[in-house]
Amino acid sequence: MSAFRWFILVLCTLLYIALHWRRNKSKLPLPPGPKKLPLIGNLLDIPRDHQWEAYHRWSKELNSDIIHVDAAGTSIIVLSSMEAIRDLFEQRSSLYSDRLRLPMICELMGWDFAFPFMNYGDEWRLGRKLFHAAFNRSAATQFHPQETAAVHELLRRSLQNPHEIMRHFRHMAGALIMDITYGIKVLPSKDPYIQLVEKVMQDFSNASIPGAFLVDIFPALKYVPSWFPGAGFKRKAKEWRKALREVLKKPFHEAKRNIAMGTAQPSFTSLKLYDVDESEISDRTTQESLIKGVAAIMRKSIPLLAQEISPDFAAEPLLPYVSAIVKEVLRWKNITPIGFPHYISVDDEYRGYRIPAGSLVIGNAWAVLHDEEAYADPHSFDPERFLLDGTLNSTVRDPDIAAFGFGRRICPGRYMATASIWITVASMLAAFDIKKAVDENGQVVEPLFEYSSTGVISAPLPFRCSITPRSPQVVEAIQATGGSQ
Repeated sequence: MSAFRWFILVLCTLLYIALHWRRNKSKLPLPPGPKKLPLIGNLLDIPRDHQWEAYHRWSKELNSDIIHVDAAGTSIIVLSSMEAIRDLFEQRSSLYSDRLRLPMICELMGWDFAFPFMNYGDEWRLGRKLFHAAFNRSAATQFHPQETAAVHELLRRSLQNPHEIMRHFRHMAGALIMDITYGIKVLPSKDPYIQLVEKVMQDFSNASIPGAFLVDIFPALKYVPSWFPGAGFKRKAKEWRKALREVLKKPFHEAKRNIAMGTAQPSFTSLKLYDVDESEISDRTTQESLIKGVAAIMRKSIPLLAQEISPDFAAEPLLPYVSAIVKEVLRWKNITPIGFPHYISVDDEYRGYRIPAGSLVIGNAWAVLHDEEAYADPHSFDPERFLLDGTLNSTVRDPDIAAFGFGRRICPGRYMATASIWITVASMLAAFDIKKAVDENGQVVEPLFEYSSTGVISAPLPFRCSITPRSPQVVEAIQATGGSQ
């Protein structure tokens, strides 16, 4: 056995002894959970993908909406009902709003600048406040022109090449975020900024897979030299950190350069830097660093997004079926089925169960959004579940309560994300007939609805479909939007 494996074995043994001794001090039981093995607990039971479905299955088998899982000494509490989620993440938000220590992502890869990974406190509040000021419900409407322009480009790209629809959606999302965040107009294809962001987000998703890196279970491993046998994670982190630094610096510096030259387009960065210039603060460097960090976090929202040829935002009240489609999209295959775990640093008690200090507490959004009591036939795509007599039915649980996270950690960019999805759906339906594809033998190709599920992000895999313009007039109208860009 190598020295590295001996080191891990000793650490596991000591950790198990320490945790076993601590747990025995309390008389309260842990929440129910699958049977645990010595030392590793349920580490072998937790799948590398679709963890939310496994958690939901265990919850049903144990007849409990709160379960406990042990991942080699790491205590994981999973909440599978809105009642439990509200009780802990909202009613006890001061206890359940921290983030766990993520040595691979934060300390080695360099995501520690990002306020979603910060512990609840003053620095987190500053970043959150800055983001919220620009993207709250009313402020987010200022970005409607950029969202409309991005959709027009999507329509043109879809008209030109309808077989690459997933690539068009990704390009639209990236282009929109770069425009809103930095005022940067990206290239129509192979844009270096979008390529770099996509790489960084893939690196991030790989690093977020539970159990993918032992350093997240045993943080002391971060001090192991990168040349040491078994320390390949250190070399990966160094490479991924370099790419992240490029994403953090390059577009911000370009935005500053455009501001200095007087050619900057209105954007989050230009507006916030202008506020810094107009204020009387003395620490400009700190303020710029905060703006740069928050701007970089906006690009993390890329997976959430997807003059008149199509409806504009003013038509939203008149198009309830489109709004119902958006709600069903957010519910049916939500992109962050469990999101990032919350962290509790002190012991707590809930329903007679012990919540150990140091536990990761997960709100299983997938379970909430597939609750049979709230949504009949929850695995079917059915927008009409949100309609009653031709209008939105307010008595049906709104997917917003779970699709964007919970409590004080809810996604602050949710209003812009939802608006972008709405205008995209409305415009695509107005412009195109969208049908199932037909193969070379004339047979209908049934979509498989397959999704990737690495890390905390679930995204649809490429699929075939038929997208054709509704009329020659639509083609002319779509092409005409190019002249206004």
